Order: sequence, then structure tokens, then C-alpha cells
Amino acid sequence: MTTNGSTSAATPTPCSATITPRSATPIPTPSSATSASSSPSFVPTLTAAPAPAAAPASATSPAAPVAPAISATTPAAQAAAPGALSGATSASNAADTSTTEADLPDLPDFPDLLDATVTPDAADTTLEASEQEREPKDLGQEPEPGPCLTLSSPADILAAVPYLVGFHPHNSLIVIGLAHGQAKVVARWSLPLPPGTLGPLAPLFDREGVTEIVIVGYGPGEVVTPAVDEARLLATGAEVHVGEALRAHEGRYWSYVCNLAMCCPAQGTPYDPSTSQVAAEATVHGLVALPDRETLERTIAPVTGPVRMAMSHATTDAITEFRAKIMAAPDLDAFAKQFVAEGLVRVRSALTTHMEGGRLDDAEVARLGLDLAITRVRDEGWTMMHESHALLWKDLTRRLEPRFAPPAASLLAMAAWRAGNSVQATIAVERALAIDPNYSMANLLMHALQNLLSPTIMRGRLPTPAELDATMGPAHAAWLLPLINLLDDEDLQSPPE
Repeated sequence: MTTNGSTSAATPTPCSATITPRSATPIPTPSSATSASSSPSFVPTLTAAPAPAAAPASATSPAAPVAPAISATTPAAQAAAPGALSGATSASNAADTSTTEADLPDLPDFPDLLDATVTPDAADTTLEASEQEREPKDLGQEPEPGPCLTLSSPADILAAVPYLVGFHPHNSLIVIGLAHGQAKVVARWSLPLPPGTLGPLAPLFDREGVTEIVIVGYGPGEVVTPAVDEARLLATGAEVHVGEALRAHEGRYWSYVCNLAMCCPAQGTPYDPSTSQVAAEATVHGLVALPDRETLERTIAPVTGPVRMAMSHATTDAITEFRAKIMAAPDLDAFAKQFVAEGLVRVRSALTTHMEGGRLDDAEVARLGLDLAITRVRDEGWTMMHESHALLWKDLTRRLEPRFAPPAASLLAMAAWRAGNSVQATIAVERALAIDPNYSMANLLMHALQNLLSPTIMRGRLPTPAELDATMGPAHAAWLLPLINLLDDEDLQSPPE
């Protein structure tokens, strides 16, 4: 799976904003020039408001044209933060299908080429979860506004983008969507773009009420310009104003909407994001911009060395214990019922332990890895999902033996998606699908991310544990087949490093 793609819905803190262009001349059809094309200049001052630093690579901030003013929000792009989380085709694994997944709409295929964040309205910042989660959550409560970054020039925009997506983009196209002065979408694609890649943006603009976008391309003109042209044409067709379109490469930038030599010379304008006041302010606010996406991927990479050896031994012990018990069971249906019941208890206990600041030991992680192979046990974590559960699922994703990681990685992706940490949600899904390309929960989440869907589509659609029990019926021996198949599939087992 390539490292360039996904989408997600965010829950950043909204912030009021205004865009005050110096001139608002309609933007013509973009040219195919390799640097900046000639277009009317649009000069504003922009204010972007990032949300609390807790989730990497998720963004919802504005950017500004050659000089507009915007104020927006973004979930913190902090890769190593506790709340930090992390594609394929929509293949459905029958043994891994539950009512949780069946409740969702079918989603079309979309190339795994983007990282994006959709910012729900204030009243939609929290998904409705299980009954246990609903009481303390006031879904209509207005989130506290986060700090604001003031961006008054293209250089400020370029300095802010890495903090909005969580890492410094390379050979990338960034589109920032605004509605009523508030950032609603930040999306990144790797370049070059396959034909039709930007198609999902048009319905997204309509759904999210986006009225203006800022486009930033990173790389040489022959790669960036066609993508910027396509984005501008799409915006024109959707009647969305392009406030600014920039290309940045090797320490210089060009504007596609300004043809004034005094401010946008043909040779480009030098800039240094590391010396920008915006970068300093972002750091003070707790935002982090990692060197690249690969660095972010390593934050959920499998553990190595002595930790991996210890987990390997603990997993072997858990498997040996399970095999001994199932071989000695006189009634497999009764054994399955007891195993699932104990697994549900272990999931709830693990969530409680992490919520209280604790950490599971190796034996507990290994047993939970076996438990989560059972769809009903995994779905307990799904129905109780909350952003704060990300730490547990991240810990399990890293420590579990690879063949047991897809359920935990998928739950991590769901928690990240809910928190607005779209890039890490994508990385988590990619991790799951690299191990099991047919894992249905991971495929479902990848399609939601790739199609720029907001997590609010899940509102009211997650069943409670009691509703799951009523739908799925009592546990029986067939429920154990996914786990038994994993135990027999030695090809998926990775040797300790």
C-alpha cells in the first residue's frame, strides 16, 4: 500500500473567521504554465485557528491568497501525542462482517492518494456512541475555540501548511476548503494525480458548504501545474472561489492567481518556513510538523528488539493456552460462549485501565489480540468508541504480533477519524490492510476516508452492545473460525526482530 492516501472526518475546534480580499477579480481558467500562471491578484490576510494538540496530521485550517484574511481551525498535528492515531478495495470478509459494518452505505472505490480532513459543524464534533458513552457527552455543546494563527502572506500560508497536515509535504497537492471564513476541509494528494482523482471534491464542497478554496502545490512545475489547473477548473465548475493557488519548490514559491511582477516575479519568491513567526506560534500552540509522512508512519510501526521478543513469547503462551482449552472442551458452542464473554470483559477492562492511565502487560495484550480476532469482541470496542480510546488501540497495534494487529489497527483508525486525525487514521488502515487486504472493517474505513466522508455519517448508526447481541444472537463455535484460521496461518507470522 502506498503512503499517499486517505481521508477522514475531523472534530477540530471551530473558530470565527473572515476573508478580506484586496481584490476579488474572477479567476480565469488556469493556464498550463510550469510555474505561475497569469491571473488576477487576490490579496488577503488570513487567520487560521488550530485545535488542541492531540492528533497528528489532521488539519482544518485556512490558508490565504496572495493576501487574504482567514480564520479557521485544525486538530493538532502532533504525531506523538497520546490521541494520535493512524487502503485497498472494498472486499468483504464474510467471517468479519457484523451489523456495525452492514449499517453503513456502500462506498465507491477511490484511489488511495490522499490525506484529508472534513471538519464537522460544532454540533457534530462528537459521534453518538454506546449508551455508556452518551451521558457525559453533550453533542450540541459548542467546543471552546482554539488558538489562532494569523497568516498575512503566501509565505505564512506555506509556513502553516505543514502544521495543518502534520508533516512537511513533498510532491503534493493541498486543497484547503473554507465556508463562511471557517476551514472545513484540508486535503493532500501525492503527485502526479491519476485522471479523475479530484472528482470527489465537488460533492464534498456542496455537502460541506465550501465557498472558497486555497490551493498549494509542492514540486516542479511540470508536476504541480496540471494538478493545480485541474483543481481550479473543478472549483470553477462547482462555483467555488479560488482565493489563492501557489506552487512551492526548492525554497521559492509562485502564485497562479497573481501576474504582478512586483510581488510575484517570474523567478519565484524566496521563503523560509523555519524562520516564520507562524511556525513559532504553531509550536507554542503545541502543533508539530514532522519531516515527512514516513516519519508519521513510524509512530505506529511494530515494536522491535526485546519488546518484540517478549510479546512473541507472550503470544505463544496465549495460543498454547487457547489450544489446550479448546481441545479439552466437550461442547464447542459452550466454549465459544464462554470465550466471547471473557473477551468482552477483557476489552472493557483494557479500556478502563488505559482511561485511568495504566498500561496492559504483555500477557494481557497477547490475550486481547486473540480476543479481538472474534468479530463480536472487536465490535465491542467499535460500539463503545471514543477518541480517548486511541491510546489503547495504538499500543496494541504496535505490540501485537502482526497477524493479530488488523482489528486493533482498524479500531485505532476509527478513533483517529472521530478525532479529526485523518492522516494517522489512514496510516492505521494501511497497516491493517498490508497484513490482511480483505479485512472488511479496514476496507470500510478506507472507503469512508478516501471519499472524504465526515464521521458524522455514523451518528445514530452505531448499535449498542445490547443491540449487537440481539442482532448477532448467542455465540457459537463458528465464531471462533477467524481466530483458528489465524493460528493455522503461519505464513502471516513475522519473526521477532
